[in-house]
Amino acid sequence: MPTKFLHTADLQLGLTRHFLGSDAQPRFAAARNDAIRSIGELAADEGCSFVVACGDVFESNHVSRQVVVRALDALGDVPVPVYLLPGNHDPLDAGSVYRSATFRASVPSNVHVLESGAPVEASPGAWLVAAPWLSKHPLEDLAARSLSDLRELLADADGRAVGPARILVAHGIVDLLSPDATDPAAILLAGLENALGAGIVHYVALGDRHSVTDVGATGRVWYSGAPEATDYDEVDSGAVLVVELPDDLHAPPRVEPRQIGTWRFVREVHPLDSGDDIARLAADLQGRDAKDRTVLKLGFEGSLSLRDKARIDEVLESARDLYAGVQLWDRMTDLAVLPEDADFESLGLAGFAAEALEELRAAAERPGVDGVTARDALALLVRLAGSGER
Repeated sequence: MPTKFLHTADLQLGLTRHFLGSDAQPRFAAARNDAIRSIGELAADEGCSFVVACGDVFESNHVSRQVVVRALDALGDVPVPVYLLPGNHDPLDAGSVYRSATFRASVPSNVHVLESGAPVEASPGAWLVAAPWLSKHPLEDLAARSLSDLRELLADADGRAVGPARILVAHGIVDLLSPDATDPAAILLAGLENALGAGIVHYVALGDRHSVTDVGATGRVWYSGAPEATDYDEVDSGAVLVVELPDDLHAPPRVEPRQIGTWRFVREVHPLDSGDDIARLAADLQGRDAKDRTVLKLGFEGSLSLRDKARIDEVLESARDLYAGVQLWDRMTDLAVLPEDADFESLGLAGFAAEALEELRAAAERPGVDGVTARDALALLVRLAGSGER
């Protein structure tokens, strides 16, 4: 019968983000456990025989006891066996979370750690062949090593592979996608494709890349992506893969991404040259869905008066109250603040305050950091004066 399973990776349980709002970090952490429960529901709905999580299940080997216990409680609710691969964030070294007393005391019977490259029968007629990370800095292609061992195990007298459906479970960057051509731990795509062509394995389940990715031309090498978004550069995260290997293992597998994630990381650049631009931005930010699960990084281009700069500051302050997090994208911001006489006409300052204003106006004309600081101070002054808080 066909082999059907769920492929996921990079849950990174215990992950923290410093730029999240004060109430957002606990919700961000809870969403990762909610993702496990969604995986369990999807596995049941799809009739999957097991779930494989291809590395970085935990953010590190030093996550808190609470993170471990809550994760294992959620994994215990998954109605099929779950196989966890140690990755670069949670390698199976001497201090591994998988070897901790907390993990061993709390691990449910349906959860299994893939500790070696020896084949594991995940369901009748389906083997998992793992390439676990035993340290944070391996000096070889771990997938290639496991494939070599498997090739020797399966070869018959004619040198042909025999046996059930075989799934390679690995973690790391494929050389085709790696920015570092000298990385000794990069997974060589040619080696994977040779093993697939020879029938040594029939599907390669990968973790490490947080976006769903079909690698190469075989349709059998996939990154599942992270089931919940973790950062801005992920183009297709928040999914898991439903994989079905047919009875005829020469036929291509059926791989279907399914969205389960609820968080989003969004980067945008907005032109700002007038009050109308600011009004449009404010309306846009106000009208979006799921603001409490959206993290924004905003860049701006254009030139504004001090009064308009004060309005932008108010828009951002309001957004920070609504969104899980709001950051300024400094690298993509080129916003000139140009003080105008009209910005100061209604301030009604006198004496020492008026003298300080003139000093700030002079400083605002200077280039560099001093000028930026002075313009920010003037914008704050205009804003406070306009709100009656001075």
